[in-house]
Amino acid sequence: MNINATLTASLHRQETASPNDWETTFRQMVLFDLAADTELGFFLAYYRNFAIPSIAATLHANAEIQQRPMKRSYDTAIVIYELISCGLDSDRGRTMVELLNRVHRNVPGSNDDFLYVLLTLLVVPVRLIQKHAWRQPTTAELAAASRFFTELGTRMNITGMPATYAEAEDFFDHYEATHVAPSAEGQLLMDSTIRVFQSRLPAPLRPLAKQLISTMLDDDRLTDALGLPRAGRISRTAVKTGLAARNAIHRRRPLKTKPHFTPGDAGSSLYPGGYSLDQIGPVNVPSSPVPSGNELP
Repeated sequence: MNINATLTASLHRQETASPNDWETTFRQMVLFDLAADTELGFFLAYYRNFAIPSIAATLHANAEIQQRPMKRSYDTAIVIYELISCGLDSDRGRTMVELLNRVHRNVPGSNDDFLYVLLTLLVVPVRLIQKHAWRQPTTAELAAASRFFTELGTRMNITGMPATYAEAEDFFDHYEATHVAPSAEGQLLMDSTIRVFQSRLPAPLRPLAKQLISTMLDDDRLTDALGLPRAGRISRTAVKTGLAARNAIHRRRPLKTKPHFTPGDAGSSLYPGGYSLDQIGPVNVPSSPVPSGNELP
């Protein structure tokens, strides 16, 4: 396989990375080596929450997604990229963790619900990479990604965080097996966010947005729950062929020197001149000075 020397060098560093350098290893994976596939994985993880009726009902009742689908989608991505780019314990990272805790303080749900939402951001991108990316994630990258989300979950006071990626997958699969189901709220949320995905597609592909999401999710139970058309043989073949061609080109090009995300510069129509951290987050945040029950502090 003909791979550009800069990609080979970075792959070697990612294979031999020290466990103590988990933040650096995960940052390199997300912002450089496997950036495009990780970003798509984050998008698919976001949609996946709508297939859980209890989570969908909470999101629908809040109405943030229906009223501001573009902002909610982009802000969710910005928060996770800020944390990855700057570090969990940086000033910007601490601000984002505080935002997450404040936003979720009065959101009803069990610890497992919060854990599932967090682990979608780990398991969904990794599985997408394993299936569609130009290379497989390294053992060090899997460990680093798992450590990142364990540390984030700890800062959000979510208990029962898995110790390994394998444990994260086990929890994720068991949770979905017992919770994924259709709901009117989930399908309405999915419909509200389709245009966000469409905006990131080339114009000729925008009418096919639902079919593309269904094909990338590649799970009939999930697509049925979300009210999406089931992926067919033609769409699966087209996506597989397109990604294979993309990967062949990618392997021959040098590793990008500019990161996939730059803090403060979202590069989108939502924040054309960049953003400040106080602009990020939902508008409809219930207020209560004291956490209770299973709510995050």
